[in-house]
Amino acid sequence: MALSINEIKNGVTIYVEGIVWQCTDAQHVKPGKGAAFVRAKLRNMKTNNIQEMTFRGEEKIEEAYVEEKKMQYQYNSGNMYHFMDQENYDEVAIPEEVLSDKKKFLKDNAEVAAYFYKEDVLSVSLPNFIEFEITHTEPGIKGDTAKSGTKPAEIETGASIQVPLFINVGDRIKIDTRSGTYVERVAK
Repeated sequence: MALSINEIKNGVTIYVEGIVWQCTDAQHVKPGKGAAFVRAKLRNMKTNNIQEMTFRGEEKIEEAYVEEKKMQYQYNSGNMYHFMDQENYDEVAIPEEVLSDKKKFLKDNAEVAAYFYKEDVLSVSLPNFIEFEITHTEPGIKGDTAKSGTKPAEIETGASIQVPLFINVGDRIKIDTRSGTYVERVAK
């Protein structure tokens, strides 16, 4: 279905130049002379890159129906990651490129949101916070509590992150998956 420029608002997904975009900001401009236009900031649903585009009043833009599905991570083989659709229990294989750096925070049976456009997986979204167990790090130094200073630590998925000095092997921590940073230590 074609949209007029008046229907371009935050959150709307459109199909332009063979790419699915999500509008993050739209400004409707009516100059004193000439036709109205919309200046929109659009986020590429595959790469997360932001681009600014201008649409003139007479243009018709194709709306993209993006479907969100709840998926559960099962396993990976080679560069394909296998997920189970939570509604119909179908297995969906998602290429490594779609997951990009999110794959380092995938735990067995983790629930994620996958975004589809015409059976094509655009992106995968992890929960904002996930708990992990520390599998390797240098021992904590007695007396080091909440002082500034960090050390590298490996979590159960094999990813390496920076943690405070008082964290030890076996501790459970909460990580912000959007930035890949330590949030807090979690009680066992």
